[in-house]
Amino acid sequence: MAIYLNDHYTGATGGLELFQRAAGAKKGGKEEVVLTDPARQVEEDRDALAQIMADLGVSVDRTKVALGWVAEKAGRLKTNGHLFSRSPLSDVLEAEAMLLGVLGKAACWRSLRALAYTDRRLDAAKLDTLLERAEHQNAALEELRVAAVTRTLAPKTPPSN
Repeated sequence: MAIYLNDHYTGATGGLELFQRAAGAKKGGKEEVVLTDPARQVEEDRDALAQIMADLGVSVDRTKVALGWVAEKAGRLKTNGHLFSRSPLSDVLEAEAMLLGVLGKAACWRSLRALAYTDRRLDAAKLDTLLERAEHQNAALEELRVAAVTRTLAPKTPPSN
């Protein structure tokens, strides 16, 4: 259980960094508003996971979290066709990464919810709330992802017949 929860906590730390970076890249734009609230929620969700871990007597593995943080930073170093500027493809890849993170988080909440039937240390109602919020985040991110795909990957001119 400790490894499972610490893996999710590490992922939540990297996910939080990604959400905050994505929101910061859209400063002043419509997408900043779309990303700012989920970024705050992801931080609250990570805090909720830390509380669940404490309730279960599981301590946060700071070394693993630090390595996850470094991995998120290293993930930014990729060839994207732009050396010093942000690539338009970054919007698509970040939306997909955030979506995968939220799906993973929802799976964790569902797993803990299943265990709540036999483990009174787990608050089933709180887990239901966290799962519902993850589902809302999933829907919002899917809209953001589709918009980024359409904007970035669609042909600029209609195909000729």
